[in-house]
Amino acid sequence: MTIQTKSFKASAYGGEGWSPRLQSLAEELGSVWGICGSSSEWTRLKAVLLHRPGSELAASADPKAVQMLDSLDLERAQTQHDAIAQAYRDAGVAVHYVEPTSQPTPNQMFVADLLFMTPEGAILARPASTVRAGEERRVARRLAELGIPIIRSIGGNGTFEGADAMWIDAQTVILGRGLRTNDEGAKQVTAVLNQMGIEVIQVDLPYGTMHLMGMLRIVDHDLALAWPTRFVHRGVEALIQHGLRIAFIPDEAEALQGSALNLVVLGPREILMVAGNTNTQAFYESMGITCHTVAVNELSKAAGAIGCLTGVLERE
Repeated sequence: MTIQTKSFKASAYGGEGWSPRLQSLAEELGSVWGICGSSSEWTRLKAVLLHRPGSELAASADPKAVQMLDSLDLERAQTQHDAIAQAYRDAGVAVHYVEPTSQPTPNQMFVADLLFMTPEGAILARPASTVRAGEERRVARRLAELGIPIIRSIGGNGTFEGADAMWIDAQTVILGRGLRTNDEGAKQVTAVLNQMGIEVIQVDLPYGTMHLMGMLRIVDHDLALAWPTRFVHRGVEALIQHGLRIAFIPDEAEALQGSALNLVVLGPREILMVAGNTNTQAFYESMGITCHTVAVNELSKAAGAIGCLTGVLERE
């Protein structure tokens, strides 16, 4: 019996007309996929994902039940959130919204926790609390609509929140383990980043803290801001080894009550920070940091501020 090889010539089987896919996923961003990606905390911010709070904040009438600090006034919260969005637009940043198709949970607005952007797309988080379970579904839908690839969804018993991961440089990520990111979640994040050739430095966060973001911000290639009594020793060593100087914020009261470190970097030594932190702002400005400010005193009752509210989609 003769073996038929006619199909070998068909394009579907690799014959004439077959077109091999030779570009990497990162190279396809902007053509096959939407424009996104980041491997830095300090380069020019290009696009963000926000969720404008709505009627779901009525649940903050019982703040403990939704893991907030106090009940929020919806109108004031929306006004402050709109001001944050406008500040981004004024800085040339594209603002996208989650726009849920179903009733969101009260903490949906804290988009930074729900994804971590890489040069190839987003790692989709898996929040650690039942109060926030499912928020990642709404973000996943919106990322798909924007054409942003999800390169990993945290599974199994893993938990991971995006505010626990941060780029030290384009080859290195620091990852916090603690209340919000457990060992299994950290393992999964590390695995996918290692596949990209990225080193991951895991650090254990102090008891009674929430995220790595709350104790560290990197504002330039050689400058980091940190909370002196919270940022861990191994993290300090890692930053120094990678050529960063660490400036410890001077006013703990402003950090605690004013969310002075809960900021977003717009570009090298340019930040959007919470208004009213005069001592800390002066400290930042003494290092050549340009500070733009917005009021967040209503939104911060939900136990987060500008950094927590902002999902980074793209940096230069």
